[in-house]
Amino acid sequence: MKAVRVLLVGAKGRMGQAIAAAAEAADVVITAGLDQGDELTKEIGGCDVVVDFSHVSATDAICRACLGAGKPLVSGTTGHSNEQRAQLKDASKSLPIILSPNFSVGVNALFWLTRKAAELLGKDFDLEIVEAHHRLKKDAPSGTARRLAEILCEVRKLDYAKNVAHGREGLIGERPSAEIGVHSIRGGDVVGDHTVIFAGRGEQLELMHKASSRETFAAGAFRAARWIIGRPPGLYTMEDVLGLSAAK
Repeated sequence: MKAVRVLLVGAKGRMGQAIAAAAEAADVVITAGLDQGDELTKEIGGCDVVVDFSHVSATDAICRACLGAGKPLVSGTTGHSNEQRAQLKDASKSLPIILSPNFSVGVNALFWLTRKAAELLGKDFDLEIVEAHHRLKKDAPSGTARRLAEILCEVRKLDYAKNVAHGREGLIGERPSAEIGVHSIRGGDVVGDHTVIFAGRGEQLELMHKASSRETFAAGAFRAARWIIGRPPGLYTMEDVLGLSAAK
């Protein structure tokens, strides 16, 4: 199998370091490891694919560099604004782009199972999401928790901005049936825990994923990088990479 040449953006971050450490065993060559302030256009010509785990503030520069060089993009950066998401979607008209909040095979199975459980259980179950990460994580909720909430909104035909409650405080009254609660815990060195709770009358179903190592995310990112090369332009997810989209 031919080694994939990866330009890694966000090389100094936790995920960037995990990807660099796992590259050799995965038969991946990191052509350059860039971080904030580094110029992408000088290095992008020597890679097969750009893998981005940097910061949302770099979205514009990364999209422009990939479009200019005609390179596919795998992005695991989270916290994009609606404007930045629109920018990625626009770039995907000319390039294949994978945008995923989580590259773990297990988490993407959780996405699929969450959708199926919500469809099966119907509207009689209250929906809550709890996520936990290390104390240094800068955004909340996590991109994975947001995606889980988006999936639940899609199934229930709800509006994320109107129906998702991020934590609760004070005398808030009874819980609206159309509400999805999202709660973020930060502490220690937790890699990433996500729980989706379906709370009904007399019973409760919980779907949970716990990550104990970033190696699983690195392996998924490499799998995505191999998959995206040669694909037609479009905005893909890790569920597409794993073939889960066809099973929805």
